[in-house]
Order: sequence, then C-alpha cells, then structure tokens
Amino acid sequence: MSVETEEIIEKARSPFAEAFEMFRRNHAAMAGLIVLILIVLAGLLGPFIYTGDPFEMVWAPFSPPGEEGYLFGTDYLGRDLLSMLIHGARVSITIGLAAAFLTVFIGITVGALAGFYGGFVEEALMRFTEFFQVLPTLLFSMVIVALFGASLPMITLAIGLVSWPAVARITRAEFLRIRELEYVTAARASGVSNISLIFRVILPNALPPIIVQAALMVGSAILFEAGLSFLGLTDPNIVSWGQIIGSNRPYILDASYTVTIPGVAIFVTVLAISLVGDGLNDALNPKLRQR
Repeated sequence: MSVETEEIIEKARSPFAEAFEMFRRNHAAMAGLIVLILIVLAGLLGPFIYTGDPFEMVWAPFSPPGEEGYLFGTDYLGRDLLSMLIHGARVSITIGLAAAFLTVFIGITVGALAGFYGGFVEEALMRFTEFFQVLPTLLFSMVIVALFGASLPMITLAIGLVSWPAVARITRAEFLRIRELEYVTAARASGVSNISLIFRVILPNALPPIIVQAALMVGSAILFEAGLSFLGLTDPNIVSWGQIIGSNRPYILDASYTVTIPGVAIFVTVLAISLVGDGLNDALNPKLRQR
C-alpha cells in the first residue's frame, strides 16, 4: 500500500474511530474499563453463581475472613460479607448510573436553554444554577432523604438534584461556543427551528465533555450513596456497599474488615470509573487526537 493511500485512509477515518483507537492505546483507561466490566458482571451474574441470601445469618457474628469457608467473613449479624458485596454491586452501580442519568438530564436541559437563548433566560437559569451550586450538597441531600424517606428512588433523586450544576455549566459553555459557528448560522438561516438547532445541530457537537462529566458522575454518585449510608440515611431492606459500611460502622474498631472490604470495593470501582473518564477525555479531545 502506497504512502498516499495510507494518508487518504487515515484522513477518511471517522472521529469516532479515531477516538476509539486513542482510548484503546490508553493502557490505564483500558485497565479501568476491564475492572469495571468485571465488577458489573459480578453484580449481574454473581447472585446466580454464589447463591446465598445476603440477609441470612449463616454463622457467628464477626467471623474473620476465611473462617468456616466464608472468604470475607461475616458482619455483626453473622451475614456472609461476600454475598452482601455481590448483591450490593448491582445496587451501588444502579444508583450511580441512575443518579448520573438524572444529573445529566437536568444539567443538559438547563445548560442548553441558557447557552442557546442567552439574555434574560440565561441570566435566570444561571442564577438558579448558582443557588444549587452554593448549597452544601451532602446536607441538602440529607434533608431530602430525611423528609421524604430513605428509599432507593429517593436516594437516587437526592443525589441527582444536588449534582447537576457542574453539567449545566459545561453544557452552557459549549452551547455559547458552538452557537456562533458557521454551520449553526447556516442552519438557522435555512429556517431550522430552535428545537432542531438545540437537539440535532448543537447538542451532538457539545456531547464529548458532557460524556466525560457523566462518566465521572457515576463514581461521584456511588461515593455520595456511601456517605449517606454511613450516616444511616439508607434503606435497610436493600444491600449496597454503602449500606454495608453504614450498618457496620459502630464496630469499625472491633471488626475493621466489615468496613474495609466494602470500602475497598467502592475505591476500586470509583478508581476504574475515573480512569475510564480520563481516557474518554483524552480520546474525545480533538486537540489531543491531533498530536
């Protein structure tokens, strides 16, 4: 194959293919993705392989890891920690994904309207955003959960309601930049409606930094849920990694492994998500792809 042909093929590659190739070459991001996939598979398939009720008292309380065949030991009620971790993975990741989706939905809606219309609309929406941004997020979420109950949907809603301002500001900045570009002006001149301009012209080109922020929000939501659970604001009928830490926190000095093991699971998961987010940031940044 000639050099000219290779150059033509290289130029013809889509931005998505270039981004995927750059992400694939990022060894840290690929390692994070593999770890994240394994954790998700453990949450989805683990309960069918390691069949055990996470609420069943199987042995004496505070049995250390490895005793009587229980790999991670038992908690303060004698429940199998490994079974709780496997079932908790599904709940914690579900909370992270659902809260991130809600965060991105609110953030994109507010940021897109502010950045596209400008003027009074932008001023009002950004003052509204700043109001939520200056609120102490943990305290605000605690109030929501305390008032409306510590159910799984309410915890997810509370996390989403306090986390969206960062996405809104990123979306607004991208819309302010893109709306002045020539192809947007041409689309506007051709009679394209504002709704089509927002969702079909500007938003697809503003997605790369939003996707990166959304990936990082999953890890933040998992940490947020763990913080609420540590304070006792969680549903005791649902097993999550944060709930395991919260229920065993009074015994942290007597049986530290009951808190350390789920804490390590949260740390590894959030680290993997952060590595994937950094890889996406590098892959979706056109300036870095041109290096």
